[in-house]
Amino acid sequence: MIGWNPDVGPGLDSATEQLRGCELTVAGRLPWSSNLTFLVTLESGHPQPLSAVYKPARGEQSLWDFPDGLYRREVAAFALSEALGWGMVPPTVERHDGPFGPGSLQLFVEADYAEHYFTLFEAGSHEAMLRTMCAFDVVANNADRKSGHVLKGPDDRLWAIDHGLCFHPQPKLRTVIWDFADDEVPGDILVDLERLASDLPDELGRLLSDSEREALLGRARMLVHTGVFPEPGGGRPPYPWPLV
Repeated sequence: MIGWNPDVGPGLDSATEQLRGCELTVAGRLPWSSNLTFLVTLESGHPQPLSAVYKPARGEQSLWDFPDGLYRREVAAFALSEALGWGMVPPTVERHDGPFGPGSLQLFVEADYAEHYFTLFEAGSHEAMLRTMCAFDVVANNADRKSGHVLKGPDDRLWAIDHGLCFHPQPKLRTVIWDFADDEVPGDILVDLERLASDLPDELGRLLSDSEREALLGRARMLVHTGVFPEPGGGRPPYPWPLV
């Protein structure tokens, strides 16, 4: 499958506008997903239309610990990434007029699917961005950071996807990114987190509940206060399953 490529596709701002406004056509269902997930085409009239990943609310399986509406957390993850200036989550919007009702719509980016967190960490050339993803997952309280949720684009850029299980007010962190545990958090990351903690964007306020917002701010402030990446703890399984 071929997705958005910065060398041939529109700019990300233009792509985001297309996500918000273009008519959608279902191209097929994406396999290996626990919830119904579809690849859709954005009918923009361009000879090479964009593709997007559509996650409708009606295709979600109910969970005992997360409220319905996981797709809104996908949108919130994009809003958080943009608020921090980290640009790691592909453009993601909320659409109420999707083929199967309300859901999230995320730009489908071209990626090398032989690469994932474990291979990228071992290669050693993306450590700075992987540390940033680690901080993102701590603050977002990501309960499902599998290795395959880290993608490498054709321009060597890394993207983070699949954030439906984020932002719970209770500790839920499950991730494969524990290699930086107890390391100091880079100073530029701390500056971004401190800024977020003092001025939470309205979009996050709209998408998250009061308790989720307060917990998000608390995690950001705690990471700034300690200045180190956390270690696994709290009696919870620290890794998701499957790992990749």
